[in-house]
Amino acid sequence: MIRRALELLLLLVVVGVFAGREVLRLWETPLNINAQGYRLTVAPGDTLAAVSRLLHEDGVLAHPRLLMLYGRFTGLDASIKQGEYLLPQFSTAASVLDLLQSGRVIFYQVTLPEGITLRQALEILWREPGLQRELSGPDAPALAQLVAPREMTEGLFFPDSYQYTRGASDLSILRRAHRMMSDALEQEWQGRAEGLPYGDAYEALIMASIVEKETGLAQERGEIAGVFVRRLQRGMRLQTDPTVIYGIGPLFDGNLTRRHLADESNPYNTYRHRGLPPSPIALPGRAALHASLHPAPGSTLYFVARGDGGHVFSETLAEHQKAVRKYQLRRRKDYRSSPAAGDQ
Repeated sequence: MIRRALELLLLLVVVGVFAGREVLRLWETPLNINAQGYRLTVAPGDTLAAVSRLLHEDGVLAHPRLLMLYGRFTGLDASIKQGEYLLPQFSTAASVLDLLQSGRVIFYQVTLPEGITLRQALEILWREPGLQRELSGPDAPALAQLVAPREMTEGLFFPDSYQYTRGASDLSILRRAHRMMSDALEQEWQGRAEGLPYGDAYEALIMASIVEKETGLAQERGEIAGVFVRRLQRGMRLQTDPTVIYGIGPLFDGNLTRRHLADESNPYNTYRHRGLPPSPIALPGRAALHASLHPAPGSTLYFVARGDGGHVFSETLAEHQKAVRKYQLRRRKDYRSSPAAGDQ
């Protein structure tokens, strides 16, 4: 009787050892994931059991109960974090559970280039597949509330690259961009040069947006700012095309005409209205902010696009008109108003 009991006990031990080895083998066996990896989304409220079933249905995990039971036994099933994960090739059940606990989710990046308008920035954000759309446009109430007490939203968002996780919103990106612009503008304003014709930092932001649109050459920003600052100080009109174009809006077809330049109903027409336009006309970068608050000294009052991305600067109207005749009225076939790749 005792002998049979010992034999039965020995059999159970052997079976247990083999079973344990099999479980360990399954636990350490790589899942069915190709070289590109597998993207797993854990939604709010998802349990480890739900995730295990999903992996099984997609052919990734052959034994879902193993993962569920282990998670339940260790209590780790209650600590998985939501988000989008990338399971690399050769992942095991153990490494998947570790990843879901770590919260090492996939990060995406979106870039808002310098010199674009807020509407263009929104269009970039709306094309991002991982971002949720909350905003209807530049005049959305949430944006108006964000920039209050300013009445206009244009230009108040910093152009930069922003990382986000799937499920973030366009508004969440612009909240960060607004905070960064506020910080950058405050820092530049505190270190500004003396004698500038700005009533406050917002007027400097308006100037920076104009400088940003007028040139893409780093070495010209200070000189462009200097021209505009001197014109303001002398009571001259700024006479800059980008402000007029901004005021025309979506109706602009790429052809700026004399009728556009004579239109007094356009509040952004700096050919007809003195001083700065009512708001920024684009998202200026840090370099443009710095240039608007540290304009290059000099006596030039005019500039004209040279056709290679740069400009010719003049002190007198006669010199300017001569440059206009040379570079604008007789444009070469390869004429361009913005710098070529690599010139910036």
